[in-house]
Amino acid sequence: MDDRVTRALSLPDDWPAHPDLSLALNRMGSFDWDLDSGLMHMDQAALDVFDMRADEYDDKPTTLAARVPPDESMRLDAMVTQALKSGRSNYGAYFRMVRRDGTPQWTHTQGFVRRDATGRPRRIIGIIRDATQELAESTARRELDEERRRQTSLVDATTAALAHARTVKDVIDVLKNSQGLAHLGATSLVMGLIEAGRIHLVADGPEGAFVPGTRYTRTDEQYPMSEVVRTLGPRFIESAEDFAASYPVLWPHISHLGITCAAYLPLIAQARPIGALGLLYSDKNGFTGDERNLLLALGSSIAQSLQRAMLYEQEHDLAEGLQQAMLPRRVPEVPGAEIAVRYRSARLGRDIGGDWYDVIPLPGGRVGAVIGDVQGHDTHAAAVMGQLRIVLRAYAAEGHSPATVMARASVFLHELDTDRFATCIYAETDLTTGVVQMVRAGHVDPLVRDADGSSRKVLVEGGLPLGLSAEFGRLEYPVSTVELDPGQTMVLFTDGLVELPGADLDEGVHLLTAMIGNGPQDLQRLADRLCASVDERGGEDDVAVLLLRRKAAHAPQPGGRLQQHVAQNDPEALSSARHMIRAAVRAWGAKGRADEVELAADELTTNALMHTDGGAIVTIRVLTGPERRLRVDVEDRSSALPRRRDAGDAGVSGRGLMLVDRLADAWGVESRGTGKCVWCEFVIPPRD
Repeated sequence: MDDRVTRALSLPDDWPAHPDLSLALNRMGSFDWDLDSGLMHMDQAALDVFDMRADEYDDKPTTLAARVPPDESMRLDAMVTQALKSGRSNYGAYFRMVRRDGTPQWTHTQGFVRRDATGRPRRIIGIIRDATQELAESTARRELDEERRRQTSLVDATTAALAHARTVKDVIDVLKNSQGLAHLGATSLVMGLIEAGRIHLVADGPEGAFVPGTRYTRTDEQYPMSEVVRTLGPRFIESAEDFAASYPVLWPHISHLGITCAAYLPLIAQARPIGALGLLYSDKNGFTGDERNLLLALGSSIAQSLQRAMLYEQEHDLAEGLQQAMLPRRVPEVPGAEIAVRYRSARLGRDIGGDWYDVIPLPGGRVGAVIGDVQGHDTHAAAVMGQLRIVLRAYAAEGHSPATVMARASVFLHELDTDRFATCIYAETDLTTGVVQMVRAGHVDPLVRDADGSSRKVLVEGGLPLGLSAEFGRLEYPVSTVELDPGQTMVLFTDGLVELPGADLDEGVHLLTAMIGNGPQDLQRLADRLCASVDERGGEDDVAVLLLRRKAAHAPQPGGRLQQHVAQNDPEALSSARHMIRAAVRAWGAKGRADEVELAADELTTNALMHTDGGAIVTIRVLTGPERRLRVDVEDRSSALPRRRDAGDAGVSGRGLMLVDRLADAWGVESRGTGKCVWCEFVIPPRD
């Protein structure tokens, strides 16, 4: 009892406050609207909200129309009518009104509908209040929320853009892109990376913002980027005076930019600094807590992207260095030929592929050209490519026929204990005759460009890719023979040159054919144009290109030769051998004896195929000496020596060697370790 008395004595006389006082102090008034009479009573606080004196109000709602614009009045009437008709017991709305002096004011009203026993509305009792401050605060909150959403969106968009940045240049481009980070409204952006204990300035902007002598700075110098790298903490510069006092060496060089504040952030990845980022502003005064947190979050994201980009560039440089080391260091000069080669590494991904080319000078005015692609896009593919290139070169230099070179390379790759296979084309060209012998292992067909600029695809019969042919025991590689006239260019390439997004390979080959036909005549410029076309369309694969142009016929060299393997039951190979002989005879100036040479060679080849097991190897060459002689060798694996015999009146065999004896100036048989060689020679006129 004593406690209650004590509390009562300590309270003010007007406690608790009357409701009218509570409403008035909170700028709220009340009204009572009698719907039967149409009169609306409003207390003084309600009239104060409407900025109206008591003597001006006659208890009629229409009198309030002087303060409420017509459109707002119509909206309020419709809302009240709807509440009355729908049976609702209350309503509420914000509306605009105009005070006595003409200034606008937001107002809020809320009414409770009282009905009789039949549900008929009889009175509306409610409150009315000044909502200007409330809505102002609400607008401020919305603006703040909108700014926070904008900042969050900025972080998300920048982070997403940085996720696609693969190189340091890509990261810089994201930061300087006005549609991306937009410098966060900054006047100038600078970024430096730590290299060998110094800070290397890798980005600055806008034009004219670079400070001479700051391309490389030490971490112990009095520069803001040096400071944040040393301290591993951000530096927020709140004013121009702060900037000038803290960094007197730098400030005179950038004061013309009108800098009012700046933010320098350390770029930290895996607990170590890799650089620093600076944002300079000319229209800000300090940074809020949210802005600081935003910049720190962006700095962390940028640092992670930069580290990823630097690791990517290191790994890509290593992989590309391996690839380049596996390719020939230089292209040999080959008399009678003009050669251009190009290798373009993939633009996407840190790995490189197994594309390669090679040019192999061979005896007798011949040259071997190789283009190939090992499956995969990684350093393992490049390593396999290097080994395969070496063995292909070795087999060709040993003098094996093109088909044998390809078959042995396939066996080598199969035995290399790798799951990779390779596609390849090997073309052996006799620059004297222009005869090209090609073998293809699952590769795209080559093209030939004529001297007049027209180009066409050359269909080369092919075998399985290297490695697979050995695995499945299908080592037969048919040889296709074509002629390359002086001025014509053979175009070898990997599929990265003709792969087009959303199109098949044939369409890419068709476009390449047109491009070569319309391309420059100069071989080096043409090679550059082909690689540039891949860059223009954003090709993602490696590309190797080899262009070989036959300049002119040259005098045959001693020991020069053309060779063709003819398998049993292979009429196309026999036809190819005849084509080779016919072209060689014409090119070597023995056209007058072309029929004799072709017929004799055909007889020796047919004899070997009919009377021995296995195929035959046909070789044609020019021997120099007191007189020029054209020699044809036909080798087989049988040690049984042929003999000339009389065919008889009804005989259909036995005439072959007699025919060779009549046609050739000399012929004979030589035993070989793996069989024998039947040969014949023809005297041909000397070169002019």
